[in-house]
Amino acid sequence: MRRDLSRLLKPRSIAVVGGGAWCAAVLQAARRIGFGGKIHPVHPSGKAIAGMASLKRIEDVPGPIDAAFIGINRHATVEAVDTLRRLGAGGAVCFASGFTEAASEDGQAADLQARLVEAAGEMPVLGPNCYGFVNALDGVAIWPDQHGMARVERGVAILTQSSNIAINLTMQRRALPIAVMVACGNMAQTGQAEIAEALLDDDRVSAIGLHVEGFGRLRDWEALARKAHERDIPLVVLKAGRSRQARAAAISHTASLAGSDVGAQAFLDRLGIARVDSLPALLETLKLLHVVGPLRSNRIASISCSGGEASLIADMAAARDIEFPPLSQAQRTKLREALGPMVALANPLDYHTYIWRNEEAMTRAWAAMTGETVSLTLSIVDYPRTDASDWTCATSAALNARRLTGAPFAVVSSLPELMPVDVAERLVTGGVVPMNGLDEALAAVEAAARIGAPDPEPVLLAGAARPGRVLTEDEAKSALAQHGLPVPDFRVARSAAEAGRLASGLRAPLALKGIGRAHKTEAGAVRLGLGPEEVEAAASAMGGDRFLIEEMVPDAVAELLIGVVRDPAHGFVLTLGAGGVLAEILRDTVSLLVPAGRDAVRAALFRLRCARLLKGWRGGPAADAEAICDAVEAVQAYVVANAESLSEVEINPLICTPTGAVAVDALIRKARL
Repeated sequence: MRRDLSRLLKPRSIAVVGGGAWCAAVLQAARRIGFGGKIHPVHPSGKAIAGMASLKRIEDVPGPIDAAFIGINRHATVEAVDTLRRLGAGGAVCFASGFTEAASEDGQAADLQARLVEAAGEMPVLGPNCYGFVNALDGVAIWPDQHGMARVERGVAILTQSSNIAINLTMQRRALPIAVMVACGNMAQTGQAEIAEALLDDDRVSAIGLHVEGFGRLRDWEALARKAHERDIPLVVLKAGRSRQARAAAISHTASLAGSDVGAQAFLDRLGIARVDSLPALLETLKLLHVVGPLRSNRIASISCSGGEASLIADMAAARDIEFPPLSQAQRTKLREALGPMVALANPLDYHTYIWRNEEAMTRAWAAMTGETVSLTLSIVDYPRTDASDWTCATSAALNARRLTGAPFAVVSSLPELMPVDVAERLVTGGVVPMNGLDEALAAVEAAARIGAPDPEPVLLAGAARPGRVLTEDEAKSALAQHGLPVPDFRVARSAAEAGRLASGLRAPLALKGIGRAHKTEAGAVRLGLGPEEVEAAASAMGGDRFLIEEMVPDAVAELLIGVVRDPAHGFVLTLGAGGVLAEILRDTVSLLVPAGRDAVRAALFRLRCARLLKGWRGGPAADAEAICDAVEAVQAYVVANAESLSEVEINPLICTPTGAVAVDALIRKARL
């Protein structure tokens, strides 16, 4: 269900319910940003609030209520929401805490939140435990605290679950025009994706940034990504939850299920949404997207008047997915004309100071660093805080280069504080991106180059968690083989003598395994390279009452791991990686979400460090990549067919040969239905 948020986000009338300091602050914030509609304080005493007389009941508000701020205790909040819904209000901001974010301390919290959602019905509700929003495009602030926003004609929208982070972001001094700031609280009813999707309908919103603790309804995020791509409005996410501590904090703070970080990254990759790791990087990425939009590639150019800065940015970029392509002949010719014979031409470029203050020459040099081979040109300029007037030539050269070439251009300070706000605002007006700090700028470049089209296939949702069991290896192999996964020819014996008899029907060399033992290699429950005549004695020495005897796979090029894990927050995470007994040590993996298309699987395989083995190492044969993809598809087919009960599938190793790919060990964990 898509709720209509238009009246809530662009109200003509606001009711402020409650009489404390927070409610007075809402009235003041609305006036300060220039709200031109009607404001109605509501308090049972009828007292004056922030100089305005109040009405005693919500029902006394004349005319329709487009938006309400509810600043009363949590139990009364539920009653107020019910009243507003019955009156046909456009939506409400619920300020009170003590709902599911406090469930671990208060046994009534979850029930109270359920009652709140029921009371709201189809009326949109932000929160609870929520500050509300500031709409600087239309002059609306339903916000019970300070904020640093001012009216803008166009800008970015930012959504965060944390009200405190929202306040801090509004105070930025980076020349980033923030059009809308929304604090989403614990999102009992209306989630971040739904709010962001509503903001996509406003052509004045240039990009959307989201600070996310947990995704929640995955289908809403898929819909958001599709619509954002259709509207050509880029999305960038700061996702919490990389650390165990952050995941624990997310659960206690917003009742969100943060899930595995690997799953979160795979989900964002699938949606074509960029991810950053810090608040400064979020702001710089949004600024870059606001001024020039997503970058067509990760190939950039840099120009500076110092070799130290040129080497510094090169070293910093080496740790990121960013490239500095060599200069083209056309670039070299133009640069030589502008700089003369004394400058060594390269990318990054140190142009020395020969042309400093020569605005015309600086313009030609900086324009020459743009071109088809790069998606963005960075000019490194640190404006002194003592007297920046001598650096005006650098500002003008950047603006001129942008105007002459039309190519994306940025001016970046090596230290964040060395980009003056007035200079930054002038650059933005001229279509040049002012960037505060080299590290933040490179993070923004990396993110802006990763924005792409979402996968049209929805992720496979995971079933409910239930107690389960681990299938034996023979059961797992048989189940996967039914979905097309190649496995060795094998037999199952219930005694050493039977193992010897069954071995005679198989082709040597053979593998003998004890069934039902975890970590069979470490437990001595695996023997390899046996002849049929050796199997009975080996089984007797191994001990146990069930054995698996199978044909070994010759001509191995590489051993891979294929794993699928149920991730309740993101569906099913498919992991491909280097396999065998060293899999956990090597940790050479890449992860996708099920279902992953064949092209995505193939691309993921060749991002592995061990891909050099798959391609043929030092003259050796290459593995059959299509057979590997077939094996992955077979595993995914099993997962799709068993999504309601499956917890985990692991193939380790998948023996990859020049002519095929065979699963020689398999594990399945699933619920008892």
